[in-house]
Amino acid sequence: MLSDPWFYAAAIPSVLLVGLSKGGLGGAMALLGVPLMSLVVPPVQAAAILLPILIVMDMVGLWSWRHHSDRMTLKIMLPGALLGIGIAWMTAAFVTDAMIKLLVGVVALVFALDYARRSWQLRGGLPSGERPHNRVKGAFWGTVSGFTSFISHAGGPPYQVYALALRQEPRTYVGTSVRFFAVVNAVKVVPYLALGQFDASNLQASLVLLPLAPIATLAGAAIVRRIRAERFYPFMYGMVFLASLKLIWDGLSGLLA
Repeated sequence: MLSDPWFYAAAIPSVLLVGLSKGGLGGAMALLGVPLMSLVVPPVQAAAILLPILIVMDMVGLWSWRHHSDRMTLKIMLPGALLGIGIAWMTAAFVTDAMIKLLVGVVALVFALDYARRSWQLRGGLPSGERPHNRVKGAFWGTVSGFTSFISHAGGPPYQVYALALRQEPRTYVGTSVRFFAVVNAVKVVPYLALGQFDASNLQASLVLLPLAPIATLAGAAIVRRIRAERFYPFMYGMVFLASLKLIWDGLSGLLA
């Protein structure tokens, strides 16, 4: 694998896109990571190679956004995420990647289109200011995010369905999401080990690609710090829309195949 130039042609862009996403530029880029690397290695192996890199990116992101977070979002969503990871671990043999991608893609598409509808009605965009939390919705979407993150590293859109609706200041939103997925990815290590998804070859590939992780993550964080809220949220919802189309395409392709 490491002597194949096609592996690097797919893996390097994959890591860079995921890193920019981890820096705060939205989940659509991250969703391209596993499929892009899957052009040269099996999808399960691609996910296993990416997980250690994701954890390093999380560490860089935690440092970059160490002064920004919303504790209430984490308090509401993280318990659900841990539950979702546990459910995914127990049902890994029965639930297919394609089914999950299709489901998440449809939900994310409806979410993005609803934002566009409301923005059009208001013409000037959605009113500014944060929205109140909803514990039931937060716990539900946290569970879905943990579940889909374990299955296919696709936890971003479910998280965004709840968190973007809060209309937090961009830095607060990004810092909170970084903390959320840092915990989720760290917890995923145990079941991934139990399912035998780490071996010497995959870990060696992760190590080779690792230097790209902090570069891409810091670049994404630098870009987000320069975006105003009135531009950040339309951009993020646009990324959710693109992510939904990618998930629906992958899900339908997998089911039809």
